[in-house]
Amino acid sequence: MNVRDLCNALLSRFPVQNAEPWDHVGLSVGNPADEVKAVVCALDATEENVLHTVELGANVLLTHHPVYIKAPDAFTPATSELPSSAAAVYTAARMGVSIISLHTNLDRSLEARMKLPALMGFSAESSLEYADDPERLGLGSLCRCPDMTLEALAKRASDIFETRARVWGDVSRNLQSVAFLGGSLGDFGELAVRAHVDAVVTGECGYHVVQDLCARGLCVVLLGHDRSEQPFCAILSAAACDAGVPQDRIHIISHPSTWWTVA
Repeated sequence: MNVRDLCNALLSRFPVQNAEPWDHVGLSVGNPADEVKAVVCALDATEENVLHTVELGANVLLTHHPVYIKAPDAFTPATSELPSSAAAVYTAARMGVSIISLHTNLDRSLEARMKLPALMGFSAESSLEYADDPERLGLGSLCRCPDMTLEALAKRASDIFETRARVWGDVSRNLQSVAFLGGSLGDFGELAVRAHVDAVVTGECGYHVVQDLCARGLCVVLLGHDRSEQPFCAILSAAACDAGVPQDRIHIISHPSTWWTVA
């Protein structure tokens, strides 16, 4: 299997047309004709992960986040003058590593919809983006949950996603429904309010947005962008295996966190 074959198989499973117009998915750097030796799956296409890919004897870095959304002005060794993506692409090209990314096209997949709730023991009934159309692919998840408090939900999420969640809302409030959205909540808090869910579990959101949502009755659990999407690396791994890459040639880079908190 060459890089082109792998990329085509992945984009057949996670179509480009499902990605946001601004997104940069598919092959970013590399020779499509190169034979795939092994694949490393990671959340981010950083220079560090490119080097780790080489250390593992692989030549394909398959990530959730694209190496860049907007291309830097130049591709050079690491410098404070350019975004870190410049060095990531430079190093990947120099070392023969192909970078393939599946971002918002993966976010809109059924696998992504089910993944985060399943880790919490819930089952997604529909996407958050299209709450009234369970058959339509969309971002996020809507779930019914067993009667539990916001405190219990936040503690379970903190344990499962290996983080210290930031929680907005009355800790003793009983929840009947929960929305999930990996990454940034953005404007999707409005969809959660419209869907009448009690809480949303997500990666990150701005202070004033969360403050407003909480005042309107929506509890918010913030896990950290990376912690909320690290589980998607398992989806990348399964997709590479289904595309024809032997399981023993697929590796996952699992970083506990790229940030820290004061105890």
